Amino acid sequence: MSAPQYIPGHQLLTGRTAVITAAAGAGIGGATARKFLEEGARIVIGDAHARRLKETEQALAEEFGAANVTSLPCDVTEETQVQALFAHAEQAHGSLDIVVNNAGLGGTAELTEMTDAQWSKVLDVTLNGTFRCTRAALRSLRSAGRGGVVVNNASVVGWRAQAGQAHYAAAKAGVMALTRCAAVEAAAYGVRVNAVAPSLAMHPHLVKVTSAELLDELTRKEAFGRYAEPWEIANVIVFLASGYSSYMTGEVVSVSSRHA
Repeated sequence: MSAPQYIPGHQLLTGRTAVITAAAGAGIGGATARKFLEEGARIVIGDAHARRLKETEQALAEEFGAANVTSLPCDVTEETQVQALFAHAEQAHGSLDIVVNNAGLGGTAELTEMTDAQWSKVLDVTLNGTFRCTRAALRSLRSAGRGGVVVNNASVVGWRAQAGQAHYAAAKAGVMALTRCAAVEAAAYGVRVNAVAPSLAMHPHLVKVTSAELLDELTRKEAFGRYAEPWEIANVIVFLASGYSSYMTGEVVSVSSRHA
């Protein structure tokens, strides 16, 4: 089955400012950045790859206006860089309404062959990085007193077993638990915290770290017989960031057609 027709924006985020991590390139973060601009938001994008980040900022600024896009390199494993990203957002736009924690790192290794370094690197980017950014987001949103939204990027492997993914699955399960706990704490000051859990969204980095055989196997397990386009995941992130999900918090929304 071919991908559905691309859905244009409906101004669901007009006047709101969003921080999006790992937003350079053609993955879910980049798709989310574009969708947010199409929905009327101003965005601040971060990524550990400075050159790709600047190229992404320039391309989006040309299309949507320089006043609506700014960027700052940010490695989510470095607390000082996380703090700088959020300070930059407040300085650039005077307020912050939405944070999308998209940064994550995968890889494949059998548990018996996995090194401490492999385990720790995936956990530090995927779980600890989400923790650092969620903490910074909640501090900023609580201080502003205007409410707000945090959307974390989890994965269905946080629920489902998959060989070679012990580190990534553990990290994403942690993101789910972090989301639920943060939501309970943040409700007191009007901030909602939810997560998406994609199954298989195709992007260039996934191709680099996953074998063609495994990608074929995972694709066959999807009910539609195809992988998701990154913008299809971004559409659900838009929903969670918008007023249409105003009564949802602490939820992990599966964005998947997998049937086995």
